[in-house]
Amino acid sequence: MSSENIETRTRILEAAWKLLEDGTGSAVRMSDIAKASGISRQAVYLHFPNRAELLTAVTRHIDEVKDVEAMLVESRAAKTGLARLDAFIDAWGNYIPQIYGVANALMSMQDSDAEARQAWGNRMQAVRHGCAAAVAALEHDDALVPTLTPETATDLLWTLLSVRNWEQLTRDCGWSQEAYIDVMKALASKALVVSEFG
Repeated sequence: MSSENIETRTRILEAAWKLLEDGTGSAVRMSDIAKASGISRQAVYLHFPNRAELLTAVTRHIDEVKDVEAMLVESRAAKTGLARLDAFIDAWGNYIPQIYGVANALMSMQDSDAEARQAWGNRMQAVRHGCAAAVAALEHDDALVPTLTPETATDLLWTLLSVRNWEQLTRDCGWSQEAYIDVMKALASKALVVSEFG
């Protein structure tokens, strides 16, 4: 891809990101994004054949800009399952506030917008993959509570770390970010880790 094409693609992604964060919700149409990025609608479609692909690309672009890979280094390098679990909760839990504007827009849109639902679902599957890796590390150490299968443990952790739960605890209940992280670690450990490891 030429540098000009990369620059145009980035302009599109940045414009869509800003529109989502500004809370325009369902008004984030291809024409709105074209207007905000200062290019033609046809040019937007040259880079992104459909809106679902564009919205998904926005979430990945945010991950690149925020360097989510660097945030996950500690989790991926952890020597024990419990260390991996704690580091993953740190990484994802502290990333939520950084992406909340876009996350909230996509979640708000998804009931009536299949493309937003697809983009958000794609992003949440990536989070689920991280949850599954933490659970697999616990299982490898024989530290996973025996009443849970890896699948149900992943379900539980994924649900515990949902953006909606973060939103309710920090926005509605007034928890600090530090308290949220501490309690999520404690709850995850209590629910998933056998007592001799936790």
